[in-house]
Amino acid sequence: MKNFPFVSLRLLHLWLTLIVIFTLSLSASAQTTKPSSDEAMVRKIYQQALTDGRCYPWLEYLTTRIGHRLSGSATAAQAVTWGQSMLDTLGLDSVWLQPCMVPHWVRGAAEQVRVNGAKSGPFALHALALGGSVATPKTGLQANVMEVKTWAALDSLGAKGELKGKIVFYNRPMDPTKIRTFEAYGGAVDQRVFGASRAAKYGAIGVLVRSATLALDHYPHTGVLIYDTTLARLPAVAISTKDAEKLSQLLQKEPKITVSMRLNCQTLPDAPSFNVIGEIRGSERPKDILLVGGHLDSWDVGQGAHDDGAGVVQSMDVLRYLKRIGYKPRHTVRCVLFMNEENGGRGGAKYAAEAERKGEFPLCAIESDAGGFTPRGFSFEADSTVFKGFFAKVKAWQPLFEPYGLTISGGGSGSDVGHLRGMKGLLGGYLPDSQRYFDIHHTAADTFDKINKRELELGAASMAALIYLLDRYGL
Repeated sequence: MKNFPFVSLRLLHLWLTLIVIFTLSLSASAQTTKPSSDEAMVRKIYQQALTDGRCYPWLEYLTTRIGHRLSGSATAAQAVTWGQSMLDTLGLDSVWLQPCMVPHWVRGAAEQVRVNGAKSGPFALHALALGGSVATPKTGLQANVMEVKTWAALDSLGAKGELKGKIVFYNRPMDPTKIRTFEAYGGAVDQRVFGASRAAKYGAIGVLVRSATLALDHYPHTGVLIYDTTLARLPAVAISTKDAEKLSQLLQKEPKITVSMRLNCQTLPDAPSFNVIGEIRGSERPKDILLVGGHLDSWDVGQGAHDDGAGVVQSMDVLRYLKRIGYKPRHTVRCVLFMNEENGGRGGAKYAAEAERKGEFPLCAIESDAGGFTPRGFSFEADSTVFKGFFAKVKAWQPLFEPYGLTISGGGSGSDVGHLRGMKGLLGGYLPDSQRYFDIHHTAADTFDKINKRELELGAASMAALIYLLDRYGL
């Protein structure tokens, strides 16, 4: 019994110690789970986007009230006026137009492309002239067709003289095994871009190209072609994938069939146009620019909703979010609505030239030009030193992006911001889910009804969150 008080005191001391440790542990746990200021700011940006965004109604107006916006057209000019007026409503420090001269190509009356001489009778092909194509003679043209799927096959047939006076049919499909659909696109689009001139080298008189899409449907996909100015310029059209399959099968059975083409395209003199620019000036480093942008022009079919109305309105809303939540950036945050990405890149080139002339360093330039689908992340390219330093910071940011399903990786950026490579800044591309993008890319199906409001807003929020972190921590 003599030791009882002593034992009790020891137990009491032990209990008190355990209680103190447990209390401190709870306190430490609470501190570690308490949202950081960055986490809270990112959450605030997303809440702003998902409860008070403007990108969706903006896009509805741009696509349904103005419509498609090919460079040099009256609707492209309307889009410039609209873009400037919307940015003017945001209370930015500066909004202005940056002049640039752009190509002015006109499709003209609808294309007429038909298969003739088939045992089952003649039939029309779903076709769109490629952007920049010349017209056929007024009476059209008609010739036998030679199908090729590789450049090697083209060169082999050409060397034998078998392409002279023929229409070359490029029928290399996008590779369906590529999970990254832009990689599949890159593996097939060269036949659209360069096919006409490579066929002209061997005396061909016209070109058909399988549409660049993984979908099997009746939508033809237009897109730019580039002529070699030392060779004859051949009229060129894209045909739908279903028609490409049908024509390929028919040629195996009836190789003597012909195709007739009548195109009414015109290339007019270059026209004046503008990039539309708005910015929030940086409080500490105003000459260092954090840029978000998309291209205001679109092809002359559909409404240019995913390509690239989505990128335009997302970029505009990034600046609006920062203003609405009261964030004052250290660096200048700039929105650029580029003109003429689709068939010339004149707007991107003009912006880069002016940035270099003015000594405006592109700390980071992010382009949204892959559609308005669910956000997946961003890819970046840069000078090796810049790239290494940036990814060292990204490791610390990754937990902030995980709740929103975003990843950051190396890769490409965008065609407009790509003109800034010589200035050694960080260049990025916004990456939404791409599995459906090439179903509608450059087609009449690229319309506002294909846009999901929440996906569009999440994309804008993702861009704004990244801009916030880049502004706070730099490179």
